[in-house]
Amino acid sequence: MYIYFSALILLTVWVRMAQLQQGGPDEKEKTTALKDLLSRIDLDELMKKDEPPLEFPDTLEGFEYGFNEKGQLRHIKTGEPFVFNYREDLHRWNQKRYEALGEIITKYVYGLLEKECHLKKVTLPVDATESEPKSFIFLSEDALTNTDKLLVLIHGSGVVRAGQWARRLIINEDLDSGTQIPYIKRATEEGYGVIVLNPNENYIEVEKTKAQVQLSSDSSDEPAEKRERKDKIQKETKKRRDFYEKYRNPQKEKETVQMYIRMIQREAEVKNKVTAVALTDSVHNVWHQEAGKTIREWMRENCCNWVSSSEPLDTSVESMLPDCPRVSAGTERHELTSWKSFPSIFKFFSEAIEAKNSSVKPAPTRRSNRIKYEEF
Repeated sequence: MYIYFSALILLTVWVRMAQLQQGGPDEKEKTTALKDLLSRIDLDELMKKDEPPLEFPDTLEGFEYGFNEKGQLRHIKTGEPFVFNYREDLHRWNQKRYEALGEIITKYVYGLLEKECHLKKVTLPVDATESEPKSFIFLSEDALTNTDKLLVLIHGSGVVRAGQWARRLIINEDLDSGTQIPYIKRATEEGYGVIVLNPNENYIEVEKTKAQVQLSSDSSDEPAEKRERKDKIQKETKKRRDFYEKYRNPQKEKETVQMYIRMIQREAEVKNKVTAVALTDSVHNVWHQEAGKTIREWMRENCCNWVSSSEPLDTSVESMLPDCPRVSAGTERHELTSWKSFPSIFKFFSEAIEAKNSSVKPAPTRRSNRIKYEEF
């Protein structure tokens, strides 16, 4: 029996218990009996039953996949695209396999940034101590000395890391659409310095020490009676949460804590030095992020957001937010917006640089006229 079916049985029991708790004394007795039954179930063993170990190769060759001359991920022997459902009815295991492959893809892209794009990996913070959490970014050789123009690439949220737009595209489509490599190469050809940021790599995860676990449970200075009632509720909540966590990841045995890497903000310096910002289907919100009037005005003058839309590329798209102009990326697929808007974004940058050099502000709000899509 697969654990998927076993878990459904347990979930059904939990639902049945909730229904019984709304009834009278007889139902409460049945609830007690069900609780007693569940207490005798070894959840760890049940969740791991019939599921292969979460042990996967650590190289593309180990997965028997590689990238062909078109930058497409293909099976080494069959030439077929990546198959997610490698084992039928084991969705969770397949997902973990996909995530393991994604980690290899991340390292592979890092290698391309250094070897193919000739970028240098730089550790941050630059003054970090030996024991301090660290991250890194990638710089072109002239990134800090190019006084003419500099391209700073920032990916979106989620599992993506430096040099990536979308892991799904890298695995299912190709490297061009899923990575920032075409942007880097074009920028280099046009005389830009390049910085590739890595904002999702902003903390490290370490195993909790016994002292940290004890501190989290003993940190309250509430009266003993109140704390006991609160602890009881928290234990029941944790038990339910652990149940679902064990279903999601039954082989996880360590409790971890996130240690964040030092960050700073330089609003005034950014506004003075940045000429143009191209966003691709950005989900930012000027209200939630408490952007002031001066920031909103700066965004309207210097930013443009290429959003997912059925309209042709560069067609003006209405917005309810007072932040920056929005135009169509020429695709309805969120993950493809960076790739499809690629030529228009560089045209936008060129116009902004030209306008700055001639002391005339660009007018992105007038981009309602469709820009012809250029082959590249």
